[in-house]
Amino acid sequence: MSSAPAATEGPATAGVLTRAPRSLWSDAWRRLIANRLARLGMAIAIFFLVLAIAVPVVFPYNARVDSDLMNQLLPPSSQHLMGTDEQGRDVMNRIGQGARASLGVGISAVMIALLIGSLIGLVAGFVGKTPDLLTMFAMDVLLSFPALLLAIAVVALLGPGLRNSLLAITIVSIPVYARIARSTVLSIKQQEFINAARCVGVPSPRILFRHILPNSLSPIVVAGTLGVATAILEIAALGFLGLGQQPPYPEWGAMLADSVKYLTSGAWWVLVFPGVAIMLTVLGLNLLGDGLRDALDPRLRV
Repeated sequence: MSSAPAATEGPATAGVLTRAPRSLWSDAWRRLIANRLARLGMAIAIFFLVLAIAVPVVFPYNARVDSDLMNQLLPPSSQHLMGTDEQGRDVMNRIGQGARASLGVGISAVMIALLIGSLIGLVAGFVGKTPDLLTMFAMDVLLSFPALLLAIAVVALLGPGLRNSLLAITIVSIPVYARIARSTVLSIKQQEFINAARCVGVPSPRILFRHILPNSLSPIVVAGTLGVATAILEIAALGFLGLGQQPPYPEWGAMLADSVKYLTSGAWWVLVFPGVAIMLTVLGLNLLGDGLRDALDPRLRV
């Protein structure tokens, strides 16, 4: 009779003892969702991302004919929730249409820069010696210039436009991710499991892409999320200076530039709403990036 309880408790106890631990990414997701500010940032980022994708599809837009001079600078009302601009165009519609330019270029530039910069940093840090020295010297030269000033110089050289803005922001962002990737590789390639892989004859490319790269993703992902917010600000700055998206096509920075002169006349809505769109997008991405940084920190893992 005394052996019956042990037989009953055995499977339950074994189930508890053999439960697989959470992976790094599942545990990071759990901590990210538990963070209120990170959830707020994620909600804001998803909202503007859906806005950028859905609005141009649901509401086809032709910027060349979107003007109604009979409705210039109308304040917010039931017909125009965010008012109209100096051309009689609906501000809310143009903000929704301009989200594709601002977010699309920002995300695309960061993804391209992240891939190129991370590859450069991974290879340079893993190989070391002269290739690492020369590569990082080139990255340091690019980093020595203020990012926005270098982007302005690239666009001024190539000509204004959204594609050239994307190229300029990509160029100025590559050294950032190269530096982050290199610093991570330098700390990981000295670990015991990398030395063990070398001892058993694992090829260097396999060590780099199967062992080092997966363990380097956390800081790169966090930097990329925060980098999108910075890229959106740079796009807005280029648009404000007339070097980004060209009229009449909408873009948040260009909308700010067109509306500054009307602020003193009382038409505050043409300036405030595009500025709020930029502010909320950058705030959401920064909150999400901060949450990711905390969620992926191994020191906080329990």
